[in-house]
Amino acid sequence: MMSTSQTTGTDTIIDIRDQSSANPLVLEDKELHRHYRVGRGLFKGHAELRAVNGASFTLAAGRTLAVVGESGCGKSTLARLVTLIETPTAGSLAIDGVDVASASPETIKAMRPKVQMVFQDPYGSLNPRKQVGEILEEPLEINTKLTASARAEAARAMMAKVGLRPEQYSRYPHMFSGGQRQRIAIARALMLSPRIVVADEPVSELDVSIRAQVLNLLMDLQAELNLAYLFISHDLSVVRHIADDVMVMYLGRPVEQGPKEVIFAGPRHPYTVALLAATPSVDPKARSKRLTVKGELPSPLDPPSGCAFHKRCAYATEICAVDRPELRPIVGRAVACHHAEQLA
Repeated sequence: MMSTSQTTGTDTIIDIRDQSSANPLVLEDKELHRHYRVGRGLFKGHAELRAVNGASFTLAAGRTLAVVGESGCGKSTLARLVTLIETPTAGSLAIDGVDVASASPETIKAMRPKVQMVFQDPYGSLNPRKQVGEILEEPLEINTKLTASARAEAARAMMAKVGLRPEQYSRYPHMFSGGQRQRIAIARALMLSPRIVVADEPVSELDVSIRAQVLNLLMDLQAELNLAYLFISHDLSVVRHIADDVMVMYLGRPVEQGPKEVIFAGPRHPYTVALLAATPSVDPKARSKRLTVKGELPSPLDPPSGCAFHKRCAYATEICAVDRPELRPIVGRAVACHHAEQLA
């Protein structure tokens, strides 16, 4: 696997294609933004919340890009943009070469089946009043002209693919465990044969004992169907298991991105270092190298000037408070930090 950086102006895009197999790109984002106008309170006017503030990346078939960061960093907003639930404020979002950020409603409708989502909560994402068979057949009923018997056959085949038994076809969601419900949600996401699956914290609500089962299922399905995964997570132990590439976000912007092995072996942004240090480890040496982060995550309504992380960073200097660092290639990944070389 090779990873290269393409820099144009202030945009740095990480090309995460597997050069050995020439996997085609299925997703390409350039300077993606999503801003919201929110009220500050009575007589206080409005403010602009920049939930995603300039994310650029690519994703190839058969690959997994993990997006990590604290709550409020923009991960879930990015997921809603990629799944076309929301439209970007600015930037381009290309799926299979079609820029859907500025496309017509008809084009967006045609592209939606190519991107499907697995939600965090397997209890709340399934309709409790419908049987499993109905849940799986619904996407086909809405988006295709298949007959009822063909839809039922496809649903039963997908159930088998995700490890559910034929007799469970007529059961309701409340009759399943959390892991089984997430298998149903995964099956539903695959009914339209998508190119991209966005998984938003898909195992965080599950018991630890069955997380590995669901992750292994996702990896097996990816290998079989050549799926591209955008995997949203705050759990770096999960990311280490499933990801090919990692994008670390802070206050709406990527601060480090590149191949998983490179970032886990030697992170070059202080925030990435702190996230990895917070991951539980059985290695005493790893525990002794912890880098603590000062303070709380700033409000996205009033982000700090310069580098958004500088008020919490042990390496911050005067330049960090006034000059926002852009992503730049460093040792096989891209980093947005003025002092990245010091973390070698």
